[in-house]
Amino acid sequence: MSQHPIKRIRTIALVGQAGAGKTTLAEALLAKAGAIPAAGSVERGTTVGDYTALEKQLQHSLKLAVVTFDARSDGEATRIHLLDTPGYPDFLGHALPALAAVETAAIVINAQNGIEMMTGRFMLWAAKRGLDRIIVVNKMDADGAQLEGLLEQIQQTFGKECLPLNLPAAGRSKVSDCFFAPSGEADFSSVEAAHGKLVDQVVEVDEKLMASYLEKGEVSAEELHEPLERALREGHLIPVVFTSAKTGAGVAELLDVIVKLLPNPAEGNPPAYVSVPAGGGAATDLQPVPDPGRHVLAHVFKIEIDPYIGRVAVFRVHQGRVTPGVQLYVGDGRKPVKAGHLYMLRGKTQTEVHEALPGDICAIVKVDEIQFDHILHDSPGDAHVHAKPLELPTSVFGLAVLPRKRGDEQKVSDVLHKLMAEDPCLRLEHNAQANETVMRGLGEMHLRTALEKMSAQYKLELETRPPSIPYRETIAVRAEGHSRHKKQTGGAGQFGEVYLKVEPLPRGTGFEFVDSVRGGAIPNQFIPSVEKGVRSVLDAGFVAGFPLQDVRVIVYDGKSHPVDSKDVAFMSAGRKAFLDALGKARPIVLEPIVNVEITAPEAKMGDIAGELSGHRGQIKGSDTPRPGTVQIMAQAPLSELEHFPARLKSLTAGHGSYTLEFSHYDPAPPQLQQKLVAAHKPAAED
Repeated sequence: MSQHPIKRIRTIALVGQAGAGKTTLAEALLAKAGAIPAAGSVERGTTVGDYTALEKQLQHSLKLAVVTFDARSDGEATRIHLLDTPGYPDFLGHALPALAAVETAAIVINAQNGIEMMTGRFMLWAAKRGLDRIIVVNKMDADGAQLEGLLEQIQQTFGKECLPLNLPAAGRSKVSDCFFAPSGEADFSSVEAAHGKLVDQVVEVDEKLMASYLEKGEVSAEELHEPLERALREGHLIPVVFTSAKTGAGVAELLDVIVKLLPNPAEGNPPAYVSVPAGGGAATDLQPVPDPGRHVLAHVFKIEIDPYIGRVAVFRVHQGRVTPGVQLYVGDGRKPVKAGHLYMLRGKTQTEVHEALPGDICAIVKVDEIQFDHILHDSPGDAHVHAKPLELPTSVFGLAVLPRKRGDEQKVSDVLHKLMAEDPCLRLEHNAQANETVMRGLGEMHLRTALEKMSAQYKLELETRPPSIPYRETIAVRAEGHSRHKKQTGGAGQFGEVYLKVEPLPRGTGFEFVDSVRGGAIPNQFIPSVEKGVRSVLDAGFVAGFPLQDVRVIVYDGKSHPVDSKDVAFMSAGRKAFLDALGKARPIVLEPIVNVEITAPEAKMGDIAGELSGHRGQIKGSDTPRPGTVQIMAQAPLSELEHFPARLKSLTAGHGSYTLEFSHYDPAPPQLQQKLVAAHKPAAED
């Protein structure tokens, strides 16, 4: 690939609901730019983005694919880094990281279905990241597509700043330009009127240009460029374009918009970085400068474990210049690693390049130290620099897993850790109380896909079953505890005495340990031992064997002995004093509550509401994203949703879908608490 100045680089993420046609649109753009001979097909398994065997089999994207290509306009080549993302909510761990690597989010909408659940979510997430946004209405020529009504719905939902850059022409086999050279007939509305609204919206951000426009009644495309970039950055303009990726209608015009209107790395809002002081303290915002002459700052937003190549780390350069053979530090690591080769990606195809500038998206391979979300830099002084964390959803859907063959335990562990390296929303936890390993993800499809990948790629079969519910324990009131540990064995003795208080914290706070000892009643060197003793109780729980949370422990007094006081004595005294206080603090069991978002036929609303209320669920609201469809927002205890997928499928004849997202912990009902406590007693006695 030839080298490009920064102003000729574009980075765009295609995001939106599954079925909107993002992968097909990426193919159409590649073909129109001449990067591939002809557009591939999802149905035939020939697309650049969906290149894994499982994606071809399932005919939908499972991961984030990077597609880099050149597009020529006015005799110059522009490098486009296009990120094709999966649209199912189960795979948000692959879709959301794309927003950390681009200047522009292109939200793709299926013209037949209109605004769907993930459409609004991605609009919000992209706005929070400060990205320019563009709405691509795909499948504009599909049967039954009500484009005029859809445009009105977009403007009602997302604001009047959503204005069309082009409109479908009569017959919907092409589009009419409303911005560059407004002309032609439109299927609805007026090209001239649409152009006037665009100009009115853009000049609002520039007082001088507005005054000139009001005086002359017109403004040139050149005069509009800078204020248009500003309007995009500020969210004052969200362009809408119409396409049909299948027929190619509007694709050339979309490519023109990408090249001529969308921001380059120097024009977009700066990425979200923070500087965290080495000795602790408040983090401060840091803005990388897209200057190749500065020191390197690059963010790793994708990890892929290739069975033949090994670890592939995909990163976006935000500052500096990366070249093959450069020594890079990984996060806060003290030893640099060597980036032997530098690649740009087009799906599974890797093309070696000799430099990466700010805005470029590249990959290096076989560097095992690099993990998802790491910062790569070439200066030890940047070890304190981090990317602002992505707000990834909490994985609550779980399966207890164990190897089908005896002796495969280590292999299972190795493979699961490879999958977790690739997917930040896939996590593993070990429940010591139930002696089970639980794989958690964002939904049934998420976990099923992980299991299928383990079987197909790693030849590993697992047994699965529903996991134990991740209950927690906490306390309801303040209390005090005391313990004296005294032991004399003939030689040196052991002595430590601890007085402490416990008090409940707000839900989700976690655990706090506070040292309020004054006058050296407990020498400073023994305070960590007291804390260690207290923390030893947290995982095992108190009344039902579940981890403790939302508790503050305040150690305020104690006694020591100049000879017999030892770490082990204060650790034991701290543990027993904590247990003493817990017994007086009305310990209770907490159950996880999840947000449930259900999309189903409108006629089934009553049946679904009854199903939820029968399982202690509460409906929080509903919406009608399109005629005949209802979207229900509810909350329910996770323990009540074990068989919910099958029940929803039965109620809606297979037309219902849902997502789960952790919300908070609430006290379990008294009857359930008693059951859990009773079940724990025999195990504790054993």
